[in-house]
Amino acid sequence: MSDEDLSHFAVKRLRFPGVDIQATLTRHYPLNELAVHALGYVGAISEIDLAGISAANYAGTTHMGKLGVERAFEDQLHGGVGYRQIIVNAQGREVAQRGSTDVESNNKDATPGSDLITSIDAKIQRAAEIALGDNRGAAVVLDPWTGDLLAFVSTPAYDPNPFGGGLTSTQYQALQNNIDRPLINRALSGHYPPGSTVKPFIALAGLDYGATDIEHTVFCRGYFTLPGHSHRYRDWRKDGHGLINMSKAISRSCDVFFYQLAVELGIERIHAMMTSFGFGDLTGIDVPGEKAGLMPSRAWKRRAFSRSDDQVWFPGETVITGIGQGYTLATPLQLAHATGTLATRGIRFQPRLVIATIDSVDGRRKDIQPVQLDTVRLADESYWDEIHQAMSDVVNDERGTARAISIGSPVRIAGKTGTAQVFSIGQDEEYEAEEVAERLRHHALFVAFAPADDPQIAVSVIIENGGSGSAVAAPVARQIIDAWAHTHTTPLSMYQPESEAGR
Repeated sequence: MSDEDLSHFAVKRLRFPGVDIQATLTRHYPLNELAVHALGYVGAISEIDLAGISAANYAGTTHMGKLGVERAFEDQLHGGVGYRQIIVNAQGREVAQRGSTDVESNNKDATPGSDLITSIDAKIQRAAEIALGDNRGAAVVLDPWTGDLLAFVSTPAYDPNPFGGGLTSTQYQALQNNIDRPLINRALSGHYPPGSTVKPFIALAGLDYGATDIEHTVFCRGYFTLPGHSHRYRDWRKDGHGLINMSKAISRSCDVFFYQLAVELGIERIHAMMTSFGFGDLTGIDVPGEKAGLMPSRAWKRRAFSRSDDQVWFPGETVITGIGQGYTLATPLQLAHATGTLATRGIRFQPRLVIATIDSVDGRRKDIQPVQLDTVRLADESYWDEIHQAMSDVVNDERGTARAISIGSPVRIAGKTGTAQVFSIGQDEEYEAEEVAERLRHHALFVAFAPADDPQIAVSVIIENGGSGSAVAAPVARQIIDAWAHTHTTPLSMYQPESEAGR
């Protein structure tokens, strides 16, 4: 109720015996949907919540953090409960204590919770949300030298404000049953085949284990077959790429090169290199709900299946792992984190959303130090240069798969496109996107770091059923990188909703 509503009621209060108005506190999110999957929301304390908190410390409190930063830092935000003993008469009204020291000695002042400073850059966050638009997907932007998440986007989103006031069952069911699943944090827990975005990592494994070198070439005729087998593992380019080396195989995304390299490496060495970048494991982000993804191996398959016949690792499964298909699954957060590790040449930091706290009483800021993880070490440091150059060619070479986003870019971008298959296509069938149901179309992916020669940010973009990574996901990343490049000169109002702009 507004102050005007309250004043109207006060005048006519005598007409409403037994009716009173009570003020309560609630969390207000002034930017509405902005970064909701990162920040989370507060909601009414449930019976399940009560089992894990001190009921005494929540006396007089009806709400607590439910997701994201609100949940992870509930203790810091909540503070400590206070209480005051009072003397009331038979009507329940407080009466003067007249200096009763016995009563006052039992009083305790409440301690306010701390303020939090997040790593989210509102301009970059807003730019990423605008760029993703109405698509189902996610975008993650991080500083690879600290792990700070500059943008953490999952679409579609939802307004967290109604949760504080209490959603009706109809409102909650509408969100929960929405086919686009707005309540799911795709950036944190969405499992996707990474597709061709893994190719730089597979190439690095090939170099480090001596399974290939810079000069080695493969002839791509548009398909690959295992020795003694007739099954054709097709390249995305029907007529093939011809004679191609590793650098061009990355920039032009030749599948056949990586089919063959995967076989040369074997699944165990692929698994070892990929897990060193964090694939198949939790990144350790400072909010709950993260999923680990999946990086397959022979040992994993023996654990995952109960029937002995299903526990056998087949050569064909190694082939498709080389292009990020098969059992391999990753989250958008993992992809951004791994890409950041490529950018820093093996230096890894734990991703985080909260970088400091501020004491609400004395105003002192306490910075939270970045957490460094195990460094990825190679036999030859020059291998990093080869991968960086190949990823730069993806965007900047005239035949690179993402060359279109280089036009007019304020910085030089290094990246890798990916298109992940959602359902299996028969050996002799052709994939025609316009003839496939929308939710069965390929996922579009793109990972990048920029500037290419001095990386400061790493980006991952996934658009569910978007089709081509180069045509759909890469332009989204370009808009995000543009926002980062201009973040110190562009006013925030440019990235705010129309209803908020100009206020």
